[in-house]
Amino acid sequence: MHSTIRIATFNIHKGHTGLSSRFALHEQRELLHRIQPDIVFLQEVRDEHKKNRLNKSRSVDRQSEFLAGVAWPSFAYGKNAVYPAGHHGNAILSKFPISKIFNKDISSHAVEQRGMLHCEIDIPGWDQPLHGICVHLGLFSHWRLRQLQTVRDYIEENIPHNAKLIIAGDFNDWGLHAGKSFASSLHLREVFEQAEGKPARSFPSWMPVLRLDRIYVRGFNIRHVQVHGGPLFDNLSDHAILSATIAKAW
Repeated sequence: MHSTIRIATFNIHKGHTGLSSRFALHEQRELLHRIQPDIVFLQEVRDEHKKNRLNKSRSVDRQSEFLAGVAWPSFAYGKNAVYPAGHHGNAILSKFPISKIFNKDISSHAVEQRGMLHCEIDIPGWDQPLHGICVHLGLFSHWRLRQLQTVRDYIEENIPHNAKLIIAGDFNDWGLHAGKSFASSLHLREVFEQAEGKPARSFPSWMPVLRLDRIYVRGFNIRHVQVHGGPLFDNLSDHAILSATIAKAW
């Protein structure tokens, strides 16, 4: 029985590095393999881009499928931002079967397309599915507040109050305001805040200063948390990877 699971969240920046914008999807996949999470929450995953097909060094379409490979046999992709050349969005990769998938548009303004991806994950030995939600919130605080209200309403209407729940992603909440009321209303705990007193510094990845990314859980105890960043991340993405090992609390 899997009472302890390892999770990670990562904004992959459409498979590119931060400053140089070099294509780094292969290196991103190698790093995820080294971290070995059971469930991965990904943001800015590009699943179609016509110009990439003209450049062999950037020719990976369906980035969610490429990153999942054989390590995470079950995966889901939620299209958020659509443009003439293609689209990108959120993705969840899982070593356990994903039984249900729902993608919801939570955009607060036409100029910035945002979404939340909800998956029900069947973990062997559990009497109820694990609910995983991957989000990427807006750049402006009033947009984020509206988006979190939409996510809160969705959870209250669609996810049982006694269900195990993980919400992870890029919250863009550097002021640490929006997340607090959101977490309190849903009885969530942010894993780094619980373990270390504050959410993790995750941006820019090569020298993290801003606390943009989050992992919220309900129904779990936090065993270990880690920020995977530093100088080498200039060649991977503009966001660090956050990981956590969590154990069922009840």
